[in-house]
Amino acid sequence: MSTTICFDFGNSRFKAAIFKGSQLEEIVVLEDASIPTLQLLVEKWKPTKSILSSVIHHDKAIESFLADRAPFHLIGPTTKLNFTTPVGKPETIGADRIALCAAAVHLNPHQHNLAISLGTCITYNFISNNHEFLGGSISPGMQMRFKSMHEQTALLPLITLTKDFPLVGYDTKTNLLSGVVWGMAAEINGIIEAYEAKYSNFNVQLTGGDLSYFVPRLKKRIFADPNLIFKGLYAISETNQ
Repeated sequence: MSTTICFDFGNSRFKAAIFKGSQLEEIVVLEDASIPTLQLLVEKWKPTKSILSSVIHHDKAIESFLADRAPFHLIGPTTKLNFTTPVGKPETIGADRIALCAAAVHLNPHQHNLAISLGTCITYNFISNNHEFLGGSISPGMQMRFKSMHEQTALLPLITLTKDFPLVGYDTKTNLLSGVVWGMAAEINGIIEAYEAKYSNFNVQLTGGDLSYFVPRLKKRIFADPNLIFKGLYAISETNQ
């Protein structure tokens, strides 16, 4: 059985997913994006192929290292996809958004899909039922909002995130929590409603590290999957190997 390692180098975390055949076997959070760290993973799993999605300026030697050990693919402008990109400057589309779109089409073909990722930034990615990525929008993520309020004011603290807070904050911390989390939930709900007014029937797929804070606060039925990007990377890997 083939073994595929899908690497995702994000702005905040470095992660890898191991697939045995088409089955997701394990998710690994990497200490860093160095070759010694990757080597430990490669030696353990002995992949038959690998793929990398990176939104950072990673060490280019990583690409050669992975390619020397098994067939390797770096997501980029020449990647073969299961959707088209009729947008301005498609070469500037982030690798993470490409993976999300690929997952949406792979899991729900011939349907309208809105894939939302909650990470350093929130990305909204709309793919039509003709498998066209039409674009979407980007806004600040949760930690970015907390940090900006702390850094751009004299007295607001950088708080520790918790799920236990009321709608009506009673001190500075709970006011910040309520403002950011409920504010983001209202934003997501509002954007979904705007898409509903235009397209009426579509799937909403939600993923990202902050997923658990928002699923209970969203009105529309959604498909929550923390591993959506990795499922997209695996689909892309199969297409490009």
